[in-house]
Amino acid sequence: MKRKTLMTLAAAALVGVLAVAIAAVAGIGRAAPAKQNAPVRVALVTDIGGLNDKGFNHLSYVGLQRAIKQLKVQGKVYITKTAADRKANLQAAAQAGYGLVIGVGVLFEFGPLNDVAPAFPNTKFAGVDVEWGPNGLNCAACTNVRGIQFREQEAGYLVGYIAGLWEKRHPKKGHNVVGGVGANKVPAIVRYLAGYKAGAKKAWPKVKVLIDYANDPTFADQAKCKETTLNQINEGSRAEFEAAGACGLGGYLQAKASHVWGIGVDADQGFLGRHMLTSATKNVALSVFDAIKAFKANPSGFNGGFNKNYTLKNHGVGYGKLSSKVSKADSKYITKKVIAIEKLIAKGKIKPPAS
Repeated sequence: MKRKTLMTLAAAALVGVLAVAIAAVAGIGRAAPAKQNAPVRVALVTDIGGLNDKGFNHLSYVGLQRAIKQLKVQGKVYITKTAADRKANLQAAAQAGYGLVIGVGVLFEFGPLNDVAPAFPNTKFAGVDVEWGPNGLNCAACTNVRGIQFREQEAGYLVGYIAGLWEKRHPKKGHNVVGGVGANKVPAIVRYLAGYKAGAKKAWPKVKVLIDYANDPTFADQAKCKETTLNQINEGSRAEFEAAGACGLGGYLQAKASHVWGIGVDADQGFLGRHMLTSATKNVALSVFDAIKAFKANPSGFNGGFNKNYTLKNHGVGYGKLSSKVSKADSKYITKKVIAIEKLIAKGKIKPPAS
């Protein structure tokens, strides 16, 4: 009896051990946490001028920071200090495994993306102000690149219209002139200035519009824009639009020193001082955020080979606040007129020239 009892207990123990083992094996898949998806990693490559350019690069950084906070992506910024850094930074970001690499500025279109994108076909690229196609990024192997374009002529038209209206209400013999300065003759700047000239003439056909280029390929040489701006002021200009990136900061300093209006670009640059009449704004931050959002939603399906376009109608471009130096009467008059023009542009009834 004792031997039979021991055998029964041993058998029961064995069954229990087997049951526990079977249960453990069966429960492995259920108990283990689901495998985490790899984090979405995005790199931003600035152009020359750095994040403190008070415009283009800064706005792109704002878009990246918004994506990091709201979309929970991992992001890194590569600062471009020289022309050679553009290609090197794109390569470094791709080699580091960033799934989406965003180049900021039209100069990424002329060489850097053509060389780097085909060498990293599994990396997705986007270029702010880069035009994909025969008139821009002419690269058959760059189907992993998405261009980001803006209708700058619409924003330029609006601020030109504002400048023209102010001149019309405050005519001064020999000084019914407004000026526009571009850093260099690239498509985005040409569009800004073409719209600016047309807008000013729409507001007041008698106004004279000066358009000049500082010939600054770096978009950061403030002395060149300052000199070009001064030349226009000496010709009678009382409002200076700087479509020139960080180069334009020199122009704004000259406008302030000469007691004439400055007109900002890309960002609402009213923070530079009360001498800033308004700004032609470009929602670079939104474009960067949108690109990251689309990439996170479907990394493998983030296709290139086309341009994402931003306009007045989809809030991609616009104009900033009027200076507090503008009288209440002028502000009321100008605002009412500009809102009406803004609606006509959005509806396609006014089509500002691109060149």
